[in-house]
Amino acid sequence: MNPLIIVIGAYGSGKSEYSINLANMYHQAGKDTVLADLDVVNPYFRSRDVRDEFAKIGIEVIAPEGHYSHADLPMISPKIKGAIENTNKTVILDVGGDPAGCRTLGRFHTEILDRGYEIRLVVNTKRPFTQNKAEIIEMKNMLEFTSKLNVTELISNTNLMEFTSVEIIKDGIDIVQEVADEFNLKFEHFLVLDKHTDLVPENFQNKKKFTLSYFLSKPWEQLVMKGI
Repeated sequence: MNPLIIVIGAYGSGKSEYSINLANMYHQAGKDTVLADLDVVNPYFRSRDVRDEFAKIGIEVIAPEGHYSHADLPMISPKIKGAIENTNKTVILDVGGDPAGCRTLGRFHTEILDRGYEIRLVVNTKRPFTQNKAEIIEMKNMLEFTSKLNVTELISNTNLMEFTSVEIIKDGIDIVQEVADEFNLKFEHFLVLDKHTDLVPENFQNKKKFTLSYFLSKPWEQLVMKGI
């Protein structure tokens, strides 16, 4: 059966970039892939921003349309239920990383359980609320309680953007490993942006490297590109 992968993470964790790259990876592997934007929290970095780009290569992105495509409103497309139920497609849900965001999963709780799911929690230990083992556990428990679903895998994405170093990546992996050991959770991958990928080998700290292409630009970067 094709997987249903739910990606969650605190603000600034990189979960949307990971969701987008994951969808692109499955598409390149020949899988019919749907990326659904359930992030009703973060108005800046949303997977819906690649909808037109992905449509050209055959990846469907489900998100509010028309006048509401960039609205900072708790709007969920009715197409998501059908996507979750369609086991002929690989489905990736990009979900907001706080209780308000995870609460949207409650609308599809029955369908998610019927299909089966993975929940991957993306962690950047250089962001607020997930800087140590205790904070990550608190975040995990809060998101699980709100969504009524269980995290099945941890993903380390510890970075400081252009100031990322080998030591920063290693420290992040070590902290996330503490949580994985505590709950016997799957933890196999760490993320690194393509411009930093040469910092570390493919297998580092007994983890596999997942290189992210940079799809989402910051709002101020978009203004610069437009000459504003």
